[in-house]
Amino acid sequence: MTQALPKPSKTSLYDQDLHLWLETAIAQLKAGDLNNLDIENLIEELDGLVGRDRRELKNRLRMLLEHLLKRLYIDMPQEFNGWQRTIREQRRQIELILEQSPSLRNIWIEYFDDQWRSAIKDVRAEYQKTTFPDVWQFSRDIDSLLNIDFWEKN
Repeated sequence: MTQALPKPSKTSLYDQDLHLWLETAIAQLKAGDLNNLDIENLIEELDGLVGRDRRELKNRLRMLLEHLLKRLYIDMPQEFNGWQRTIREQRRQIELILEQSPSLRNIWIEYFDDQWRSAIKDVRAEYQKTTFPDVWQFSRDIDSLLNIDFWEKN
């Protein structure tokens, strides 16, 4: 029985070294060398960037809501500082995302409900003896969530 020899791999630069591929694509764009530009993979990478920013915003919003819920409804003063530190950090990161991609503000409310459901499910599972509200009791707008310390009494 004869064995067939494996065919030599025709792996593209994109598959071999993403960083070098990116540098090459940037150089080609700067030089106006569109004929040699790997358009298919460039589109894939740009699509990935859009998805990454949206996922990051969703994750940060969910984490923010989880820690706001903990700070608001769980009576564990020894944990307040840690929760507030996480709230500040999530707010900072969300601000950076929105500063770089202001158009994501337009989909904030679209993401809020899903991230609320995820956050409330997680904190209820973690703190089963605590009663949490079924709906968010405060403003959902970006500026409120990024700036108001809802647990402080006026």
